[in-house]
Amino acid sequence: MFLKRLIDLVASILLLIFLLSWLLPLLLLVIIIESRANPIFIQERTGKNGRPFNCIKLRTMIVNDESDSRQSDEKDSRITRFGYFLRLTSLDELPQLINVLKGDMSLIGPRPHMIQQTEYYAKRIKSYNERLKMLPGITGLAQVRGWRGFTKELEDMEKRVAHDLVYVRNWSLFLDFKIYWRTLVIMWQGMLHGIRYKRPN
Repeated sequence: MFLKRLIDLVASILLLIFLLSWLLPLLLLVIIIESRANPIFIQERTGKNGRPFNCIKLRTMIVNDESDSRQSDEKDSRITRFGYFLRLTSLDELPQLINVLKGDMSLIGPRPHMIQQTEYYAKRIKSYNERLKMLPGITGLAQVRGWRGFTKELEDMEKRVAHDLVYVRNWSLFLDFKIYWRTLVIMWQGMLHGIRYKRPN
């Protein structure tokens, strides 16, 4: 776990210096022009051992009153045009590198859920809270195996949580490196798809 934390710190610092230093200002500018709102979106989410923390993201939606209670899907009218691109490429998650530096998150781990989601699913999914034994991650095993985004049915979240539990119970640095690699592949595929993506009507 010491090595995992060391990798988190070193990788986050390098990414912040060599990637976010020039990419983030460009993304922020586009968001401001499009949405006319604060380009940084901060949402309280559930962290390790159930401790809430402020999760930092790039804004992908118009300002609305349901951000903390309603999940979004790909046809959600609240999502901006550029917001779709950010979500496809996972670039909206980049500011969470700051959460990693603060110790609220890790690069790899179960994705942090909204507080209301945690309260809802903890009552309906067996061993749900076991996923809270590790720091939440910017990406995780569930995400690289296709269980990311909107969960329409309870069984969708059950499958995502099942992958989270596999990760928590079988964690190793080798598993983390496999997830790192798969995340890069998915981001590249999302980038290619996002360039030619058209927002659903």
